[in-house]
Amino acid sequence: MILLKKINENTKKLIIALIIPLGVGFLSFLLTRQGIANYSENLLKPTFAPPSFLFGIVWTILYILMGISSYIISKDMSSHKDTCLLIYGLNLVLNFLWPIIFFNFEARLFAFIFIILLDLVVIYMIICFHGISKTAAYLQIPYLIWLIFATILNFSVYFLNR
Repeated sequence: MILLKKINENTKKLIIALIIPLGVGFLSFLLTRQGIANYSENLLKPTFAPPSFLFGIVWTILYILMGISSYIISKDMSSHKDTCLLIYGLNLVLNFLWPIIFFNFEARLFAFIFIILLDLVVIYMIICFHGISKTAAYLQIPYLIWLIFATILNFSVYFLNR
């Protein structure tokens, strides 16, 4: 408690902004662990599929970038920052649900359609963020690139295992 009193308000907001996406990602991982293990062991995967351990590393980095980006937006005085943060929240909800659909429900075709929706929301979020902060928008570009890769991977896994 004493430590928190010594941390300034902006640092507290940054820590919260980082904890939110990291927490969403970690909870999603906890809920899909068994499905991920089944995916790794039982499904045909395309040759370009990365090793399983890489996903955790990449997602951690992306969640940190998301948190920093949302922090930048939250500090701004723009009249449409609330809209951008709402879109960001929608992104986190969709991001949380996709692995459950793909790994736990094994609804690979629906997951493919769902991740396209997520791709579109992220593109819209980047555009919205760009209107407030180019830096916040650019921090989302690696996430979008990874999502596009995940979209292609999702379709390939669906196609190989239908």
